[in-house]
Amino acid sequence: MCGIAGIVLREGRVAEAELARMAGTLTHRGPEDQGTYIAGRFGIAHTRLAIIDLAGGHQPLFDAHRRYALVCNGEIYNYVELRAELEAAGARPLTHSDSEVALHGFAHWGPASFKRLHGMYAYALYDHTAEELWLVRDRLGIKPLYIARLPDRLLFASELKALLPLMPRRTVHADALAQFFQNQFSTGAQTVIDGVERVPAGCALRIGPDLSVRVHRYWSALDVRPRRGLTYADAVAEWETLFAQVMREHMRADVPYGVFLSGGVDSAVLLGQLRRLHTQAVRTFSIGWADARQRDELDEAAAMARLFEAEHTPIRMDAAAVFRRLPRAVWAADDLMRDYACLPTLALAEAAGRELKVVFSGEGGDEVFAGYGRYRPDLFERTFKSLRYPGSGGFRVRPELDPRWVARLFVPALQPALAAYREPVVRAWAQTPRDWSHLQRRQYVDLSTNLPDDLLVKADRMLMSFSVEGRVPFLDHRVVEFGLSLPDELKIQRDAGKVFLKRWAE
Repeated sequence: MCGIAGIVLREGRVAEAELARMAGTLTHRGPEDQGTYIAGRFGIAHTRLAIIDLAGGHQPLFDAHRRYALVCNGEIYNYVELRAELEAAGARPLTHSDSEVALHGFAHWGPASFKRLHGMYAYALYDHTAEELWLVRDRLGIKPLYIARLPDRLLFASELKALLPLMPRRTVHADALAQFFQNQFSTGAQTVIDGVERVPAGCALRIGPDLSVRVHRYWSALDVRPRRGLTYADAVAEWETLFAQVMREHMRADVPYGVFLSGGVDSAVLLGQLRRLHTQAVRTFSIGWADARQRDELDEAAAMARLFEAEHTPIRMDAAAVFRRLPRAVWAADDLMRDYACLPTLALAEAAGRELKVVFSGEGGDEVFAGYGRYRPDLFERTFKSLRYPGSGGFRVRPELDPRWVARLFVPALQPALAAYREPVVRAWAQTPRDWSHLQRRQYVDLSTNLPDDLLVKADRMLMSFSVEGRVPFLDHRVVEFGLSLPDELKIQRDAGKVFLKRWAE
């Protein structure tokens, strides 16, 4: 797990000092090594947290002829299989890094290589011959990647804070700010900084010599087809093989790993699978509250840890410990995101980071297998909300702020943006195929908005602020395709969600 940054100039030569300033803001993502490379008007930087090929995985990476240069943040889990296939086709990797298969894959298959990768990644690959830069982000947006288009250059980086030192102006974007106030996060390409964009999940950007940007979408959840009539028994037969393979790939690392154990279904499933596939005791961490009225799940987490013979660490925080972490949480989040779970996640990352580089976490289980209550409204609620807030089937309709506060607190220039806070949800709903159910549409809206721009911002930034890599097997694209395609009756009942996963886990 790492941080990446780079500059492409319209003309001239990239300044080493500017590249170093960008890399310097990302040392928390990769405190163990740093590398830069400049070729005229092109420059890339990398900060490294070593997980695979500890001794030989220094980046940037090159092919033997040095046509291609690559920096990568993340993990490509099926690198073992891809490396063998590429070597049989004539490739000669120079390291044992998982990231190098992205380079040789592109050299051999071109843009078709993007579909061959399993994992979480954001990487930059420069083709010296074509003078083209490719910026590629994983299918679900697990790893972040931002770009800034300026008149004389294009900048890219893993975090917003790496772009800001080279931005001539920092102007707040009204639409993103309004979404933050009303939705708790901003979503889509535009960020809170005018001119800074997110690279869309499942996309590759092709930047030409003239700094033109072409978007190449290589994966979309919209391509998933419903499988009505699929029985539970048939689903289990498929799932057992699929999930075992996903977990084996995710377990590939040259360092020890642990699990964030919440006491809920998703993290318990991960721990159970790790115990089935791994002979040694697994390190687990859970968090609870010392002085809160709200009940925590430390007892349930401890029970699961005992069941699977984990080496368990419970953490209890009081209010003072929570609030002390607010400044670091804001700095780490970087983007506009108001998910209160970032505070306990930050504390877990701090504890795990004292002894581990890798932890497994259950993010995505609720979105993929329909665990949230908002996925199963009754007919009256859905109809009423659809009529009052048209465009999204009654889903994601309630703003955070009372309209009276909006009218009193915000300047007139911000009012139109505040009024359009639902636009990303309505747009995502409209993209869904007509043969999808309301449940599948709700899942897709969350998978394309809330998940990459809220939940995964929390997971990536809080963990990486303490140099910890988070692995999220429920967001492997094969798991997402499986869960999204399941018939509704295998996912929800009147008073329960995640029906298939719970039944299988039992």
